[in-house]
Formats: sequence, structure tokens, C-alpha cells
Amino acid sequence: MKLSAMRLRQRDGVTCGPSVAIVAGALLDPRYGAQLAPDGVAVAGDVQKWFSGEQGRVHREVNLIWPRALGTTPSGMARALTVHSEPRGVRYRWRSFRGRRDGLSDVRDAVGGGWPVAMLVGNFIPRHWVLLVDTAGEAFGCYEPSSGAVRAVNAEAIRHARLTGVGFPRPFAFVLPA
Repeated sequence: MKLSAMRLRQRDGVTCGPSVAIVAGALLDPRYGAQLAPDGVAVAGDVQKWFSGEQGRVHREVNLIWPRALGTTPSGMARALTVHSEPRGVRYRWRSFRGRRDGLSDVRDAVGGGWPVAMLVGNFIPRHWVLLVDTAGEAFGCYEPSSGAVRAVNAEAIRHARLTGVGFPRPFAFVLPA
């Protein structure tokens, strides 16, 4: 799946979490991912229509008690990703960002092994979900759902809470395979 070319955008200001969960699910489960590129070819209007509707369904599913207007919780994100990873024998969990001492080795190992990792970012409070989808050297490819772009994010920028291009500078949590 050529994620960067698809430009999959969240439909409103509170569906970054569901958008990240859908893209992660598509990367983890080829049958689910086929919804984004039927027969290997993405049909732009059809894909965006399905993606928009799926955001609403996923948002309702992961936020049973938590108000949807407040976004998706880390535990809700872990549940959403586990739906697609569990058939492969893997469950997702979340952990807090550990500041400058965070070596990110578990994040790098997961992404390098083909497991997408969701990252919750913000300023003073957590506000936005993005998805680490690949790694090259010290950089990660990061799907940013408000633009639909895949951007390079340096590991040092994560460690020092100086992220750019993903909406907010500070990581708060990671959702990764257990």
C-alpha cells in the first residue's frame, strides 16, 4: 500500500485517533487494507468516502464511555490496533513517553519489524494522534492524519519534544505491540 500517495485525511477535528487506527489496521491486516485499495488500485473518491465513514464507526467503537469530543484515549487506541494484530498473535499496549532518557528502542524495534506505532502528541496536554509507519536510520516515517501526509520525524526530535510537521511538538504516549 502506497500510503504517502493516498493522502488519507481525518474528516474533522476529533478523528485523528480513528484515522490512525484505520491506517494501522490496513497495514496490519491486508483484508482490511483492501478497502483502501481494492484490487491494488486506489479509487480516490471511493476510498475517501469509505475512510470517512470508517472513522465514525471506529470512533464509536473505541470510545464507549469516554466522550468522543475529547478524542481517543491511549487504551482505546490499543484496543483498536489489537483488533487487527490479534489474529497474528500480537496485542498492542500503551506506554508513556519517558522524556530525554527514552531510548525509543521498543518503538524502533516495532516499526522496523513492520508493526506500526501510534504516537500521541500535544503541547501541554495530549491532543493529536500520528502513526510511525517505517524507519530509516534515525528517522521515522510518520503518517499525520490532518494533512494525510507521511513526514520524516527524527528520533532526537521525539526525545527532546521538538517535533515539527506533525501538529504538536511533544510526545505523550506510544501504542505499540506488547
